[in-house]
Amino acid sequence: MKLKNLLPTAAMLFVVLVTGCSKDLNNVDNSAALASDATLKSGKEHNSTSSSSLKAVNLGVAGNFAILSKSGITNVFKSSVTGNVGTSPITGAAIKLSCPEVAGSIYSVDAAGPLPCRITNASMLTTGVLNMQTAYTDAAGRSNPKFLNLGAGNIGGKTLTAGLYKFTTAVVIPTNVTITGSSTDVWIFQVAGTLNMSSAVRITLAGGAQAKNIFWQVSGAVTLGTTSHFEGNILSQTAINLQTGASINGRLLAQTAVNLQMSTVVKP
Repeated sequence: MKLKNLLPTAAMLFVVLVTGCSKDLNNVDNSAALASDATLKSGKEHNSTSSSSLKAVNLGVAGNFAILSKSGITNVFKSSVTGNVGTSPITGAAIKLSCPEVAGSIYSVDAAGPLPCRITNASMLTTGVLNMQTAYTDAAGRSNPKFLNLGAGNIGGKTLTAGLYKFTTAVVIPTNVTITGSSTDVWIFQVAGTLNMSSAVRITLAGGAQAKNIFWQVSGAVTLGTTSHFEGNILSQTAINLQTGASINGRLLAQTAVNLQMSTVVKP
């Protein structure tokens, strides 16, 4: 009789115990999901391809240029460009740099362009532009980013290690940034909107990082503020604008125009 009386009580205790365990497991699952969601929203590192396996973007013939543009290069004298300059398919008359401002060759698709240094080479420029567009598509198509929407698009004040960065909105750089890594590390920044750098702000390289291995693929216009300094290769689907006194250690590869104002461009 005593055993019969104990059975209902034992059964009730078993049900309570199972229910409690189930709730605990659900809480663990929910906590993990919330943590994962928070990581993505905050732009923290998440599962990605190893940084060491990230390959540089092949620029092809476009890599021979400091500035390559499809619709012209405007300029407020005096700018300084170290490296080759070219435009295609637009006429060479759209190149507003003068020969003394360029330590390199100025290429044109026709007989127009700055004299006496202008070189006519339409076929090479056509290849360069095609390679530039292919490089843009390559950079835009890289998958498994190391960071997604880091800083909600505001990367000012950050130290950026090697890897693939994806931004689904515009990117702003209101304060100084450091890019750090080895001489063989690669950085690719995919920007779905515009890229704007504030006046007097600088990107600094550290640890052996090389500007030639940094690629900024930008869907919208790029604007570098007055006296700012930038590092890396800019692959822009639209215009690249350097305001008064802005400088870059890198390349300006634009599918529309490049606009300079007493700017300094050095091909790495």
